Amino acid sequence: MSSPRFQISSPVHGTGRRKSQFTYRHLSLLASNSTSSPLRVIAHIDLDAFYAQCEMVRLGIPEDQPLAVQQWQGLIAVNYPAREFGIGRHCTVTDARKLCPKLIAQHVATWKEGDEKWSYHDDAASHMSTHKVSLDPYRLQSRKILALIKESLPPNMQKVEKASVDEVFLDLSAHIHSILLQRFPELANPPPYDDPTEKLPVPPVTALDWQADALVDLEDAEAEADDPDWDDVAILIGSEIVRDIRAQIRRALGYTCSAGIAGNKMLSKLGSGYKKPNQQTVIRNRAVRHFLSDMKFTKIRNLGGKLGDQVVSAFHTEAIKDLLSVPVEQMKLKLGDDTGVWLYNTIRGTDTSEVNSRTQIKSMLSAKSFRPSIHNQEQAVKWLRIFVADIFSRLVEEGVLENKRRPKTINLHHRQGGQTRSRQSSIPQGRTLDETTLFELAKNLLNQIIQEGRVWPCTNLSLSVGGFEDGVIGNRGISAFLVKGDEARELKGASREASAELSVHERPEKKRRVDNPGIQRFFPKRESSLGGDADGNLDEDVVGTGKTQNRTKEASPSRSGASPSPLADYIKVCTRCDARLEGAEALQNHLDWHLAKDIQDEERGRHTFANNHSTVSRGQKPAAASSSSSKKLTRGSASSSTSKLEHGQRKLNFG
Repeated sequence: MSSPRFQISSPVHGTGRRKSQFTYRHLSLLASNSTSSPLRVIAHIDLDAFYAQCEMVRLGIPEDQPLAVQQWQGLIAVNYPAREFGIGRHCTVTDARKLCPKLIAQHVATWKEGDEKWSYHDDAASHMSTHKVSLDPYRLQSRKILALIKESLPPNMQKVEKASVDEVFLDLSAHIHSILLQRFPELANPPPYDDPTEKLPVPPVTALDWQADALVDLEDAEAEADDPDWDDVAILIGSEIVRDIRAQIRRALGYTCSAGIAGNKMLSKLGSGYKKPNQQTVIRNRAVRHFLSDMKFTKIRNLGGKLGDQVVSAFHTEAIKDLLSVPVEQMKLKLGDDTGVWLYNTIRGTDTSEVNSRTQIKSMLSAKSFRPSIHNQEQAVKWLRIFVADIFSRLVEEGVLENKRRPKTINLHHRQGGQTRSRQSSIPQGRTLDETTLFELAKNLLNQIIQEGRVWPCTNLSLSVGGFEDGVIGNRGISAFLVKGDEARELKGASREASAELSVHERPEKKRRVDNPGIQRFFPKRESSLGGDADGNLDEDVVGTGKTQNRTKEASPSRSGASPSPLADYIKVCTRCDARLEGAEALQNHLDWHLAKDIQDEERGRHTFANNHSTVSRGQKPAAASSSSSKKLTRGSASSSTSKLEHGQRKLNFG
């Protein structure tokens, strides 16, 4: 290859394989981000000492200046220059300054009692009783970084999981598949004999250029003489993508980050912490065993707590290399079948967990422990206002103002002495949630607790919201149908226009339905005709990430004065759920879905009714029951037509 990405950086003599070990099926699985593809590539990007970097960028501090982020008298982040002096997060501010007199200890932003916005206060550390920590500055920067990462990837091939405020997983498989076909057109050819199990041709390269990557060595040094296979090429392309993303974050926002690129989430996360700061580690499939062998298994997620202690107790070691010789049956015997098999596979680098781009926040919490305690309702209300402002700022990031996501419940916890009291209330639905509404609900909950008596002095208050759900804008309530004047005429006109367009295309659509029978064909069309995605944001107190479905309601564009254009270019609006469709055919498909769903729901209802009355007709044969059910459906449709229709309903003629 003439591309600089395939320059010689490893021995060029190899085994001269005639066929790859991978098949055409493996290649196709790569395109679908399948967790079972052996060519899969997952990246983990981890910001270096993120909170410390945020303060360095905000203050314009040189990168070699030791800095730590202070919270009261402790440290929650230490940059790498400060770590060289032996400063860690376990240090107090006093001890850290003894180790490094030039250390800058920047206190986190705080909410001050009575204020309605967080800010940076020079004296915050000495006012612990009247200030509350705010991590909003770091959340905002995290959101910018996530947006930049998504902008760097093809919009139709993104699979991004925000794992925490400073780390992100990327499934690059589909993106890499498209690049592979561009660079190696021979991969686009159909497999011989149309057999997907046929082996791929070997890559037309003998060495790969890993540039500045920290490439994990192979267990056998002589194995580097082997020519690369497609998994090596795929992971090389992944390293190029990640290197570009890291460079863009550095250039646009000023932050450095480390990364791990491997075949699954577990390995990529271990890789991102392997060489820090500002480096990326590539773990090829051939290098997994060597990479893990010198590592303690307690570094692997889910093996650092009680389970890790159990494994150490059972096998008297923390080293992965010692466990590799333990048979799976022995692991199952000591840890149980499921845990034993999981551990056996995990220490060998197996992980089929999916990069989940739809993980969502389940709750948000804002709390304060009072030292000294507070003694009256006025003080408590001031803190409730701060809690509400804190939570609402995060709700705005979740899209509450656009009705993308909103909580259903609000909870208040109050601690007095050793007693904790809790009150919960539902959040009114049907209108946009605002800060004033949350504040009034919080005060009502506090009043309920106060009415019970013996609530002062209070040592802790915490306010939380939960029960998050996606806001559905497209599906209207009954009040939306009770419209008058211009709005009613507009809706009626849109309905007539859609009906007219449908009549034009009635015959070809009927013919296509005959060619593609079956009710299930309607269901996949629902997602494509409704809304898009919205970014999720991490809540520091209760971890959750991801994307949510956002269904939007938009009016059909006016056609007055417009020049004639193809019918498919018009935007159609479904009169039942206000979904926007492109063209009459798409609208017909969508209306067909509604009809099919109505029939299916009715069938389910009648099937349940028949089951409830099965004891009456125990002697009836299954075939007769089926026939009877069919007849009942026809009669039920006819009899229901005589009932009074609600406003906005219409009769359906089933023939």
